[in-house]
Amino acid sequence: MPHRPGFRRPPGRKGASDGRPPKPAPPARAPLRRARRLILTTPAVAAPERAALTRPEAAAGWLARQLVDGERFEAVFDGVAYPDQGLTLDAVFAFAAAGAADDYSADALAWVTRPDIRDGYVGDGVAEAYAGATAKLALAVQVRGGDPADVGGVDLIARLRSLQTPAGRFSDRSAYGDYSNAFSQSFALLALDRTAAGAPPAAAAWLAGTRCPDGGYPLLPAQPVCVSDVDATALATQALRAAGRPADAAAGLRWLVSVQGADGGFANAAGTPNANSTGLAAQALRDGSRPLAWARARAFLAGLQVGCAGAPADRGAVDFDGGGFDPATAPRATAQAVLGLTGTGYARLSAAGAEPGAPALACP
Repeated sequence: MPHRPGFRRPPGRKGASDGRPPKPAPPARAPLRRARRLILTTPAVAAPERAALTRPEAAAGWLARQLVDGERFEAVFDGVAYPDQGLTLDAVFAFAAAGAADDYSADALAWVTRPDIRDGYVGDGVAEAYAGATAKLALAVQVRGGDPADVGGVDLIARLRSLQTPAGRFSDRSAYGDYSNAFSQSFALLALDRTAAGAPPAAAAWLAGTRCPDGGYPLLPAQPVCVSDVDATALATQALRAAGRPADAAAGLRWLVSVQGADGGFANAAGTPNANSTGLAAQALRDGSRPLAWARARAFLAGLQVGCAGAPADRGAVDFDGGGFDPATAPRATAQAVLGLTGTGYARLSAAGAEPGAPALACP
């Protein structure tokens, strides 16, 4: 079944939750094609316009070449391909961070904001409205210099603010329940901080109030035991810094430094050091002025990147955990690794000045 927002993704798919509830069968999102047809439809491959000069550029170039029809990512469940708007937006963020593949980024965002694709992701705004997805899409539009108050006639900012509860939490409005979490709250703060009215103080206070005794932040609030999560803490610290709560962010940054592995990596809840968690943590560490910890995390990510010794089709990609290249997990791992390799925080992320084309490693 399609990804249940607020729950753990399969290995390699963990990342910023999209804040969507589970759908009953048949899925609400129309399938794009049967898997057998998916096999025949290869990602758009454009001739690289230049050689990659940096690791982030090489990773972004590889990621761009994996987009189906040069515009989107898909997820396959039970042999059926569905649109993966969340991963596609992760790619938009990665392209902006690397300053590359701007033409792919524009096409990807144009696809996500297509009314049918958009509403399948953020909800119709009446019966269904998903806080995390709305916030993430609004932020992506802002990163690309667009107006989130007019996305095909939809005011994502007004809708997002309407999902804030009196307590300050951004919650889903859905017949399927509320699957909002730390990612939802963090993306909401980051998106609203870029608006004239700014991020609501009550929303920032609510996120700060979820902090665990050890200083980290949990994925899900109000659990019997507060368990700090690397990915959630990485997003929360960036959001809290943007919202003007540096002390609360500093506590999370100290916790991140305390759980960093000797190899520089960060582990997921299963205890596996991986590119996804390390990419987000590295981004937060540099954004939070922890250069030594960021450098160690960056070295870990560099060690997972496929170089000239790898298969030509894989060069530039970042493997999930170094256990053998897996093309199924590599797109999300690569997208989040780019954020860590550059260290550009979500609050400062911009596609301005990004160059077109999909850079490739210049190998002999």
